[in-house]
Amino acid sequence: MKRFTIIGAAILGLAACDPASTGGEAGQVLRDGTFGVATANNLGIQTGQISFARALNERFVQEVPTTVNFAFDSAVLDAEARAILDRQADWIRQFPEVRFRVYGHTDLVGSAAYNQRLGQRRAEAVVAYLASRGVSRSRLEAVVSFGETRPVVVTAEPERRNRRTVTEVSGFLQRHPTVLDGQYARIIHREYVASATRPLPPISVTRTQVTAD
Repeated sequence: MKRFTIIGAAILGLAACDPASTGGEAGQVLRDGTFGVATANNLGIQTGQISFARALNERFVQEVPTTVNFAFDSAVLDAEARAILDRQADWIRQFPEVRFRVYGHTDLVGSAAYNQRLGQRRAEAVVAYLASRGVSRSRLEAVVSFGETRPVVVTAEPERRNRRTVTEVSGFLQRHPTVLDGQYARIIHREYVASATRPLPPISVTRTQVTAD
């Protein structure tokens, strides 16, 4: 009887540590989502797709503003936001094999439910604008709203920096990019041609006067 008690306690202890025992998928802490996300994450890591997508996103962040901000209780894109999205669209069009995701955020004013919807409207406004600039909607993989849950500045007051959308690289349209028979090969070829045809900067020549002793 004592042996069964010990084994039962051990099983209960393992179950308490397993996210699946609480209604969640084991491994889902890697990324929020529905059933199958952990498996997809593991596959992406093993094939190299996730690491390449992260590297490409780092380049995107360095070369283009990824965030646009909004007026209070608004999903309207102002002139500054449109200018930033024009730059995003120009960059995105250079990589037709790549998918992007837009995340919508709000400040902490108002109810959580309302802010969830507002964040969604902001993300949808960005997706619509990018589409109007020649980016296929099929490449905007998902529109996600975090509402008020991820503020840049934690304050209950109206805060423009929290009222934003963020655009990120999320993956590729087809197979993982480590196989050079499809989308990734196009990226390599295009980057190679661009680097070979890019004009060199002008060379300045400085004349030095030589005098006799």
